[in-house]
Amino acid sequence: MNPSEKGQRYARIFRKAGIFLGKGNIARAVDVLKEGQSLAEQLGDSSMARRFAAEIVAAAKTPTPR
Repeated sequence: MNPSEKGQRYARIFRKAGIFLGKGNIARAVDVLKEGQSLAEQLGDSSMARRFAAEIVAAAKTPTPR
């Protein structure tokens, strides 16, 4: 997979997670970010795997709207 394709896949995952966060669906956003982390690990991209891990922590701390 070339770097452009990899970047596009990561961007798609972040957008999808952002949509779920915007709708208040924290659990689904975390699931999507975990999928991204898994993808990055499979591709041997440790820096992106760490970024996804950090985003998972941040998303899990997001308060649920009432």
